[in-house]
Amino acid sequence: MSNKTANRFSPDVRERAVRMVLDHERDHPSRWAAVVSVAETIGCVPQTLHECVRM
Repeated sequence: MSNKTANRFSPDVRERAVRMVLDHERDHPSRWAAVVSVAETIGCVPQTLHECVRM
């Protein structure tokens, strides 16, 4: 994740988004689908959120 992306969202927002993906993963056909859904909700690109989830 670039510094520009890292600075855009606070650590609290990133932690919450990761929790949302993990909590709602079972409601989607795949983890990626959950990432896309949450990314749309918080206003980031799915790739950025996916990197956070993978950490």
